[in-house]
This record gives sequence, structure tokens and C-alpha cells, in this order.
Amino acid sequence: MTDLSAFIAGLPKVELHVHHVGSASPRIVAELAARHEGASPVPADPDALADYFAFRDFAHFIEVYLSVVDLVRDPEDVWILTHEVARELARQQVRYAELTVTPYSHVRRGIPAPAFCEAIEDARKRAEADFGIALRWCFDIPGEAGLPAAEETLRICLDEQPAGLISFGLGGPEIGVPRPQFTPYFDQARAAGLRSVPHAGETTGPQTIWDALRDLGAERIGHGISAADDPELLAHLAQHRIALEVCPTSNVRTRAVASLDVHPLPRLVEAGVLVTINSDDPPMFGTTLNDEYAVAARLLGLGPQGLAALATDAVTASFLSPGEKARLAGEIDGYLAASAG
Repeated sequence: MTDLSAFIAGLPKVELHVHHVGSASPRIVAELAARHEGASPVPADPDALADYFAFRDFAHFIEVYLSVVDLVRDPEDVWILTHEVARELARQQVRYAELTVTPYSHVRRGIPAPAFCEAIEDARKRAEADFGIALRWCFDIPGEAGLPAAEETLRICLDEQPAGLISFGLGGPEIGVPRPQFTPYFDQARAAGLRSVPHAGETTGPQTIWDALRDLGAERIGHGISAADDPELLAHLAQHRIALEVCPTSNVRTRAVASLDVHPLPRLVEAGVLVTINSDDPPMFGTTLNDEYAVAARLLGLGPQGLAALATDAVTASFLSPGEKARLAGEIDGYLAASAG
């Protein structure tokens, strides 16, 4: 397994489902908590964060997540967070990441939308120069905040149009937040050229995924693991090559799945669905993208060739241009060949 771990560590990768604030390392979270001491329940001691990030259920996860969001108070915080997230991803040989960003949460806490977008864009450009990683943005609606959040998120997308913005999403809780109500906002975002990537089927059943496909025009599905319970949906996803952004450890940590041993990942793959492996909110869940590839290797019985194919599937499912996809897929092939030699 040591050799497989080394192979994973060096494997060029793409990350398609990782949240901006949820990727803040314990060091950065603790630094932000210390900067805003007394204004948040988040501990300023990195060692205490593991206990703070022990989630009872998905609702408790959202509560804790929002307390960390509350630590990001000004454009400097935004810049530091973004640059540090890129640093950590690049350490894992991530060449390209589509980062889910929730501008509404920061704008309502007092950071003007232009200043927020300027901060993430400047950090994106610096990260590419510093670490050789390309970042792109999915601006998502926090579902728990309802239609006002959808309205504001769409407005920020259309008014600010940051250069790295490529897609429009929907996150937060699924229970009590039906997908169809967001149809007008996704219609407008898609008309403006943004791709549709809502979360669906993480803590609710297959109908939420159908709603995301039919009402929101989803081109990829965030999580989507309950598709395993609907043979017709599995066939639809496989036929149309609609990828699922699967985050195994996240699903266990938020109690969406009882354990990794019963995770539906193998059933999704067996059904021919295009699956990508992702880390979601890695420090909060005590994981990394490399760890998630190791989990996938165990659950799917993969060796180096299978892991390289999994990495290539993420390239296929990305919103990179055809030329960029070919270049990255070639890099993965070259790495596999060199490893075999």
C-alpha cells in the first residue's frame, strides 16, 4: 500500500468538488479565529479544531461551517484563504480545481461584492504563478438562505463577471430546500454562459437528482450518491455521461452514509456512471484529495492503472477546453507510464 500511496501522491489530478471556506487548513482557521477573537465560537487553537469539527449530523455540519464562514471578515481574509487553499491543493499535485465559492455569505457579512471578487481573482492569479495550479470558480447559492440568496448570487455573477467564474451551483442542506424553486436563477445563469452544477442526492433521495437535471439543467451533480437507489436514474446518468462529484469521507462525516464500507461508490461505477473523486471540505472532514483517492482504491479494488483512469475521468468531467483536457490527460498517461517503467 505504501507504493500505491506514493503513486497517488504524485498523480496529477483535477478537483471538481471542493469548497472555498471548507478548505481552510486548521492553521488558517485558527489564525482567523485569533484575528477575530471573541466574535466566534471557533477555537483559535489548531489542536482543538478536530473536536470542533466532529459533526453530529448534516445540520450540525452546516452550523459549524457557517461559524467558520463568519471568520472571513475582509478582503485580506479572502485573499489569504484563497491563496492557502491553492497551496494545499498544489501540494497534492492538483493541476486544476473548480472551487465552489459562496459570495452571498461574505457579502451579507459586509464585504462588498466587487472587493470580494477582486480578492479571489488576485489570489487566483498569484496562485497560478506561485504554485502552477489553475483555479476556476463555481459561485453557488447557499440553499438554507432561500430565494434572496439566489437573487443576490445571480446578481453578483452577472454584475461582477470575474474572469475565473465558469459555473453556477446550489449548496447547503437539501432537506426542506426543493431544487425546482431555483429554476429561474439557473435559467438566467445558463443563458449568460455559466455551467450548471448543483448539489443533489447527498442527504435526500433520487428525486432531488431528477429535479436538478430536469429543472436546473445540471451538467454535473454535486454528490449524487442516492442515484444508486434508482436504476432508471443510473441508466440516464450513464447514457448522457453526466458526472457525479463523489466525496466519500465527507458522506460519512456528515452521516449521509453510515460507513465507507457501505458507500454506494462501487454501485455507481458498476452502473457505468462517470464518477469523479473529490474532497469537499477536506480539513473539516480530516481528509485530503490524496486520501480520497486511497479510499476509492480500496472500495473499487484499483491499482495504478485504475487510479490514473479515475484521474482522467475527472479531467473529462471538468469544464476545461478540449485542448487543456488533452494536455492534462496526456500528463496523467505519461506519469502512469513512467511509474510502470
